[in-house]
Amino acid sequence: MLERAPKTIADRRARLWIVVLAAVLLALFLVSFVLGRYDVPIWQVVRILLSRVVPLTQTWTGNMEIAVLNLRLPRILLACLVGCALSTAGTAYQSVFRNPMAAPDILGASSGACFGAALAILLGLGRGGVTALAFAASLVTVALVYIIARRIRGNQVVNLLLSGIMISSLFSAGTSYIKLVADPTNQLPAITYWLMGSLSGTRMQDVAFALLPMAAGLIPLLLLRWRINLLTLDEEEARSMGVNATALRLVVILCATVLTAASVSVSGMIGWVGLVIPHFSRKLVGNDCRRLLPAAMLLGAIFLLLVDNVSRNLLAVEIPIGILTAFIGAPFFIYLMTRKEHVL
Repeated sequence: MLERAPKTIADRRARLWIVVLAAVLLALFLVSFVLGRYDVPIWQVVRILLSRVVPLTQTWTGNMEIAVLNLRLPRILLACLVGCALSTAGTAYQSVFRNPMAAPDILGASSGACFGAALAILLGLGRGGVTALAFAASLVTVALVYIIARRIRGNQVVNLLLSGIMISSLFSAGTSYIKLVADPTNQLPAITYWLMGSLSGTRMQDVAFALLPMAAGLIPLLLLRWRINLLTLDEEEARSMGVNATALRLVVILCATVLTAASVSVSGMIGWVGLVIPHFSRKLVGNDCRRLLPAAMLLGAIFLLLVDNVSRNLLAVEIPIGILTAFIGAPFFIYLMTRKEHVL
């Protein structure tokens, strides 16, 4: 009984943190509707949102409804989804590769998405075409990485990492070439702005596009989260416990890749979320993926929603969200690395 007590306390503490994070996310979700250049009281926000579910007497103006439902709701939802997806993908990759520096773009998914988006802008495709081609290119990139890694002898995890570096570099070069030949008046600024990452102009169509692949990536990871802990073991140890580590690793990589591809395709390049948030989540709930994945999902959504609120309200001109995440994420990661405790 004495040996089990610390685990019980740790589990209770982790569950408490998950409840706290869920409450913080809900509060921030509602407060985010109030922030903006057009003032909408929070009680009106709640009534407008509830009116979509139950009939209520209208006490708000048409402009309030447009601001809440057409402008702020899609953006807030997408910020939560992208933050949740990137932090979950980062947690999954770090568990699979047993590498604290692993991030969602480790297999080239982000580089592929950037190439696809830049190509779509160069070809003059609309917003939907840019999103679709970025998503497709991201998946193709990781598929190439996996095919090349399978043809190389040796440790498959190392092969995946090396292949990811090579293919990512190749697609980054392709993106640079597209920027070189793009029209400097219209196309080049559009490509540059997309690469900086932004949720500006988000529509419900973007949320709908990202929702299905994100669900397809999140749900299996949540269902398999207790098995993901076994990836820290050797292949033989995992097999002795009835788990095919190779197949499990492939499923986790596939789910994390879909999450990354869906996120980058609708938001552009947003770095550091998938690298920093998993480490901060471990400080709160520990290394057990049964608690770590839900905590990372909630904390990632909180972080990106908070950063997006700053992005659209700090200055008269909106700051690309990718710039802010780098400004916040890089110093925080340096802090984690230089702490006396063994964080990384």
